Amino acid sequence: MMNILNNYIESKLQDEGADIVGFGDLTALPSEVRKKFPVGISVAVKYPTEVIRGISDFPTSEYNKWYINLNERLDNLVTIGAEILRKKGYNSVAMTRSEVGSGESEDNTVLPHKTVATRAGLGWIGKSALLITEKYGAMIRLSSILTNAPLETANPISVSKCGDCLACAKACPAGAISGKNWEIGLYRDEFFDPLKCRKTARERAEQGFGGGNTICGKCIEICPYTRRAWQYR
Repeated sequence: MMNILNNYIESKLQDEGADIVGFGDLTALPSEVRKKFPVGISVAVKYPTEVIRGISDFPTSEYNKWYINLNERLDNLVTIGAEILRKKGYNSVAMTRSEVGSGESEDNTVLPHKTVATRAGLGWIGKSALLITEKYGAMIRLSSILTNAPLETANPISVSKCGDCLACAKACPAGAISGKNWEIGLYRDEFFDPLKCRKTARERAEQGFGGGNTICGKCIEICPYTRRAWQYR
């Protein structure tokens, strides 16, 4: 049963607009990667179904608007969450874009939000290198909080549930997805080519809405878990 502090943090974040909140034990990760914090709180917000339905051909201006909106919302959510924990007497760091980067560069993030999410049991890494959740598929954005608060943590997810599905690999305009399943310890570049993805995403963003952000979204839209989630709007 989730402890009182877990319930309090989850309730506060959901009141502020979070769609999913999870708590993960990070101690299996190197200390410097997690800034010596033992616990990660994963926070997810979802795209509206109609926005994801609308990007079957190209990314749209509406998708770009929501991409910006959700990123800003997540920065606000994790900032609020970290402040609540600090007021409770615990050290906490909000992993906002100013802390971890915007994702527009070609540098790897030391502690990706999706790693925290898998440790928190929210989902697994798909063949597209995106987090896939049972509830919303891939149509979410993520952020994280690192803390030393004594939170109850979930069982981590360490293996893929994509199985033999190749929907995203076949649909990827960049040919960036190898079709290999993720598992713990498998480096992203062993199953996914981020350089191909970024190059094509920039081109498709330019075609779809005039560019400005490196987004495509085809692997989100085509994922069977995403499409299954559409019925639960």
